[in-house]
Amino acid sequence: MPGWSVVHASEAPDVMGDYPGEMRFLTQSLGNEQVAFTYRRMPPETGGKGSYGHRHRTQEETYFVLSGTLEFKLDDDFVEIGPLTAIRVAPEVARSIWNDGPDDAELVICSVKSAGPAAETELVDDFWLTG
Repeated sequence: MPGWSVVHASEAPDVMGDYPGEMRFLTQSLGNEQVAFTYRRMPPETGGKGSYGHRHRTQEETYFVLSGTLEFKLDDDFVEIGPLTAIRVAPEVARSIWNDGPDDAELVICSVKSAGPAAETELVDDFWLTG
């Protein structure tokens, strides 16, 4: 097996189910050992607004907006991020993303690969209703 791999986003499983848009964890499809790499497409009026946020115990995340404009809620702060802009979020910061529209938004999410994502992630219920 070579020391490299190639995968098109459409070849990675879409974990969104019935929720609009798509979220594709390319980490496993690429066979990554160290880096978690996720592609997400968010239609207008989708994301975490009105529901949960999350934070991590040790994982810092970098979000890179490819297209569209996204609203990030970071603890009690709101930040709007446009195309070709990156934002780093420290592990302890509760976060959620919302696409207010009018167009689809696309982003890439990168972090250190976690052996146990469920143990690494803490959900924050009613996150958009607080702060």
